[in-house]
Amino acid sequence: MSGRDVAYRRFRFPADRDRGRADGLRAGPDGLTLDGAAGRVTHTDPHSGTTAEYAAGTWTSPVTPAGFAVTELVPSWTADTPPGCWLRVDLRGWADDTATTDWYELGHWAADDSAVHRASVPGQEDDRARVAADTLRVTGATATGWQVRVTLLRRLDAPAGPALRTVGVLASADPQVGAETDDANARSAEAGSANTGSAAAGTGDMRAWGRVLDVPRYAQRLHAAGETRWGGGGDSWCSPTCVSMVLDFWGTGPTPERYAWVAPPGPRPQVVHAARHCYDHAYGGPGNWPFNTAYAATHGVDAFVTRLRSLAEAERFVAAGIPLIVSAAFTAGQVPGLDYDTRGHLMVLAGFTAEGDPVLNDPYAPDDERVRRTVARGPFESAWQAGSGGIAYVLRPESTPLPPAPAQANW
Repeated sequence: MSGRDVAYRRFRFPADRDRGRADGLRAGPDGLTLDGAAGRVTHTDPHSGTTAEYAAGTWTSPVTPAGFAVTELVPSWTADTPPGCWLRVDLRGWADDTATTDWYELGHWAADDSAVHRASVPGQEDDRARVAADTLRVTGATATGWQVRVTLLRRLDAPAGPALRTVGVLASADPQVGAETDDANARSAEAGSANTGSAAAGTGDMRAWGRVLDVPRYAQRLHAAGETRWGGGGDSWCSPTCVSMVLDFWGTGPTPERYAWVAPPGPRPQVVHAARHCYDHAYGGPGNWPFNTAYAATHGVDAFVTRLRSLAEAERFVAAGIPLIVSAAFTAGQVPGLDYDTRGHLMVLAGFTAEGDPVLNDPYAPDDERVRRTVARGPFESAWQAGSGGIAYVLRPESTPLPPAPAQANW
């Protein structure tokens, strides 16, 4: 297959329980849950100093070949974590029949704030690999495959336990920027080379040309005035704002009862709610890629992180009725119509004009009316591919089928 090497593999539960190794977990109708053989661990949350004892069980995937030399791995998952519960995700690289890296922690995640502070784990770097928030970068080792390990934890006094529904890993060649900053001034991107030609990644779907999905328009900058929680307010909230737009497109966004805690309610309380529940306490922002898809999945949609090789691949999703959330980086004027600088920004790809130009819901707008923007295809594709390596969040109800995947499957 021509174009960039990208492969995505996912395990679904309970069906895939026995494809890997389950310790202290059983298969139930809602996924993998703790069983009577669950062990006990003590954990201190570094962000609160609180120490608690937990029942814990682990599922470890089989070694999964990527089919090429991997330079980046990004996990994503869907799970239920009732109050007092959380999960930990670990990754390691493999080549042939040998683990070529250590295990690295790619996140402590919970849907709420009752057990731990949701966070990536900084400071993990050695001569083989390093962790950049939501991304494992293989630096001094050879990895042609990977293993993922998920640990479910339940505080001993918690009334209900967690359930793991899916876990998947995106493997790719050519290093790209890691977790999304959402803030043009937050940090510099580490952009690598990328193939930006649509033809190189296979054919698209011309049925997407002239189709624009009716995604609601939400401006993140409406939240800038006075909001200092969860990453600094509206200027840093592109990712949760995009997730909120797509959830409401599907009619699955949070109900008013879920965001009634937002006081004062402000212009759009469901976006404040999303920012809080996507927030990475170590990274200091709500732009951690898998934290956003995990949050979306608590609203009854399937959600995962992948990389697409081109807008031709994105056309297949729009033709199937599925909007995408995509990450790009650019300077003012690099993409005509986007007159600001950003080292990492999320937008909704809502469709295409009849000429094939992308139609975006860009939340970096002063009001909802100006969220909708049409941009030139070539410059935008380059900003997306070079800025994040083609990162996309895929959110859709299970009842809406994914388009057929390419031969080297990246969804």
